[in-house]
Amino acid sequence: MGKRASKLKPEEVEELKQQTYFTEAEIKQWHKGFRKDCPDGKLTLEGFTKIYQQFFPFGDPSKFANFVFNVFDENKDGFISFGEFLQALSVTSRGTVEEKLKWAFRLYDLDNDGFITRDELLDIVDAIYRMVGESVRLPEEENTPEKRVNRIFQVMDKNKDDKLTFDEFLEGSKEDPTIIQALTLCDSGQA
Repeated sequence: MGKRASKLKPEEVEELKQQTYFTEAEIKQWHKGFRKDCPDGKLTLEGFTKIYQQFFPFGDPSKFANFVFNVFDENKDGFISFGEFLQALSVTSRGTVEEKLKWAFRLYDLDNDGFITRDELLDIVDAIYRMVGESVRLPEEENTPEKRVNRIFQVMDKNKDDKLTFDEFLEGSKEDPTIIQALTLCDSGQA
């Protein structure tokens, strides 16, 4: 494909301006970098995982990268388009706290049934712990994925049914700022 095919059309830029928190100049800059890394306009799971490996060289980010990839890949076609990439980046980097929490909830709700179960949360937290490896010292009360999940459920699961609704997730996050920090994507490396 030539350069013409890789350039964003004005209507695409306008649509992305409406759908994201980015300016036209930022969209064009992000697109330039995206096309440099993904000349065919498709970010694969393998490529996405390699990006995570650069940021977490002392751990194994593959499991977590897979979970995040699945949220970025909105249309479930097996790759992340530039639009999907930019929309997810917009929410995770510039979205409101509630938008970030909705995004995080989607990440943790692995089967998309509207609830986060203890097992789903354990899967994600385990993936985060594997990703950061030994590079982060954790307090005794949270030094295993199981302890972290138990603490989160203790705070958030108000009706003690071993699953979190979005409302429980939202309220629990507001009550305990450390949970927002632990659950939001941008801070997950500090988990």
